[in-house]
Amino acid sequence: MTRLVKEDSEVGRLHINTPLMGESLVSKEFLRRTESKEYFRMQPEINILKIGGQSIIDRGAKAILPILDELIRLKEEYKILLMTGGGTRARHVYSIGVDLGMPTGVLSKLGDKVSWQNAEMISVLLAKHGGVKIGHGDNLEQLTMFCRLGYLPITYGIPPYGFFEHPAEIGSIPPHRTDCGAFLLAENIGARSVIFLKDEKGLFETDPKKVDAAKRGGLKFFDKISAGELLELDLDDLIIERPILTLLQRAKCIKQIQIIDALNNPGDIGKALAGEHVGTIITKD
Repeated sequence: MTRLVKEDSEVGRLHINTPLMGESLVSKEFLRRTESKEYFRMQPEINILKIGGQSIIDRGAKAILPILDELIRLKEEYKILLMTGGGTRARHVYSIGVDLGMPTGVLSKLGDKVSWQNAEMISVLLAKHGGVKIGHGDNLEQLTMFCRLGYLPITYGIPPYGFFEHPAEIGSIPPHRTDCGAFLLAENIGARSVIFLKDEKGLFETDPKKVDAAKRGGLKFFDKISAGELLELDLDDLIIERPILTLLQRAKCIKQIQIIDALNNPGDIGKALAGEHVGTIITKD
């Protein structure tokens, strides 16, 4: 228990007597003692929906509008935070930055502008239906209030690492992009669910788009798999950003993520929000 201790001196200086006093904060044994039996969930009713930039937004009206119609309907029943990906334009700026030898932190700052632009476009499209664009500041603490007032909050998915982005394990592209941003936010607000809206049924052993149409039917599909199992498979390509698998294994609140084909089946959004097993579910254990 933390308590104030007053020293017997003329100054009467106060000290905080806490279990962390004198600890280096790097000892493994000490860190184990900081584990909580139950973690406080700030926004346990919020569902994080991350809409893909390249898979959906870049395809324009035919792809976006049916999904937005579904979200307008669903926001009356579920509390939703919509987060946007970057897509092709982010890849373009990454390409230029890589060609110029830009470090990972600079590439991270460059890429976040595109995700921000996509959030702006989606919020304009949803404005008359209660869509409101929010930033990464204090507004995130007010998500439940926004939803209870009938709004559909929208923010950009890129996490605000900027210059402080972790070095990439391979190459220089920022490892924590919009998928990771959606997961990290969901974990830290204790969200109800994390659902990724993509253009494929879910997770396959390889990207179906890179396989001849005649061979796609033979690809192995994972309807449910653990993060650990997926890491052991060490697939060359994934439908979500790879660091999420490690983050999920360490998560305190989020126990699973779900990947669905919202492009071809917008109705699956409602099914996923209702807890139905559509697409791919990746579990913590």
